[in-house]
Amino acid sequence: MIYEMTVQVRVSDMQKGQLWYETLLNRTPDFIPHQGFAEWELIPGCWLQVAEGTPTLNSGPIRLGVEDISRERERLSSLLGIKHFDIHEREEVPVKWATFQDPWGNGIGLFQYQSKTEMQERIRFILGKK
Repeated sequence: MIYEMTVQVRVSDMQKGQLWYETLLNRTPDFIPHQGFAEWELIPGCWLQVAEGTPTLNSGPIRLGVEDISRERERLSSLLGIKHFDIHEREEVPVKWATFQDPWGNGIGLFQYQSKTEMQERIRFILGKK
């Protein structure tokens, strides 16, 4: 049984990398066990680790669910200077999505459920409020 997970991205400059991910996630890390490493618990049991090291080019994308992808595009384009942030959607797919890269080449994706009801059901499930 899998009960928890972590996903790690590497950045060549930890100070800049941590700041970039703080801006992306709109908060400081939950855990910094040592220099060159920071972690955020994105949802219960799911951690994003940012570690100083040699980035793996074209990795990912790590996809993150957001409430309003258009608002996030505006925020991240303004604060992080992200240029290529096209939002896609298809009638047969239940989400809108966008993919871009951090400054180190790690793939990041955002998605938004088309149905607010489906999004709220997912949030209740994750929080254990079925």
